[in-house]
Amino acid sequence: MVRIYTTSEIEKIARSGAILARTLAVLKKEIAIGVTLKHLDTVAREYIRKEGAEPAFLNYQPHGAEHPYKASICASVNEVIVHGFPTEYKIKSGDILKIDAGVLFDGMYSDSAFTVIAGKGTVKAQNLVTATRKALEEAIKAATPGNHIGDIGYAVEKTAKRYKVNIVQGLTGHGVGYGLHEDPYVYNYGNKGEGLLLKPGMVFAIEPMLCTGKGQVRQLKDESWAMVDKGLSAQFEHTIAITEKGPRILTKE
Repeated sequence: MVRIYTTSEIEKIARSGAILARTLAVLKKEIAIGVTLKHLDTVAREYIRKEGAEPAFLNYQPHGAEHPYKASICASVNEVIVHGFPTEYKIKSGDILKIDAGVLFDGMYSDSAFTVIAGKGTVKAQNLVTATRKALEEAIKAATPGNHIGDIGYAVEKTAKRYKVNIVQGLTGHGVGYGLHEDPYVYNYGNKGEGLLLKPGMVFAIEPMLCTGKGQVRQLKDESWAMVDKGLSAQFEHTIAITEKGPRILTKE
C-alpha cells in the first residue's frame, strides 16, 4: 500500500529531513584523505543526537538482513555501491565515497545520500558522479502529480545514457515516512506513462545509482552490495514529497 501523507505529516518529515541535511553538510566538511570511515560514523551519530533525533540506520534490520545494522551511516567506497559498513578504512586520494544516512525525528524517517571524490579523481570518475547527481535532479523534476512512477525511472535512465554510464541493477529507491522503507519501489529505469500514478501526498526516497561497469551486483560478507566487475559506482538520494505545486525536496536545510 502506498501511503498518502497529510500536509502536517509532510512537515514532520521535512523537519526530520532538515536535521539529516545538516548532518550530511557536517560530514562533507569532515571528509579528507586519511580520515577513517568510522570517524565519519561517530560524527554523524553525535550530531544527530545533539539535534534531538536518532540515527535511522543504527540497529535497523531490513528485510533479508541477517543482523541489525550497527552503524549510523553507510559509507561505501569505489565498487561498493550501498550498505558499506564504516570501518577503520582510511580515505585515499581518488576514492569515490558514497555516504547514505537516515534520521528518525518525531516519529518520521528521512533518507538521503551523496557521493564525493576524495582528492583528484579521474575524468571517468568525475563523469560518473556528475551523471548521478544530474540523474537525481531530473528524476525529481519528473515527480509531479499526474505523472507515473515510470517517468521517474525514465528520467534516470535517459540521463545515464546521455553520460554513457549504466544503471546499477536490482537496487531501488522507496517510499519513506512512518517507516524507513515503505511502498512503492522507485526503480531507476522505466517507461513514460507507466506504473503507479503519482498523487499529492506521496513521499519517496529517490536514489539513482549508476556505474561505469555493466551494472551487476553481488552481496559481500558484511551485507554490503558491490559491483561484480569492480566498476566504479555513485549514488545520490533525496526524500521528496509530491505536492499540488510539484516535487518538494524534504532533505534540505
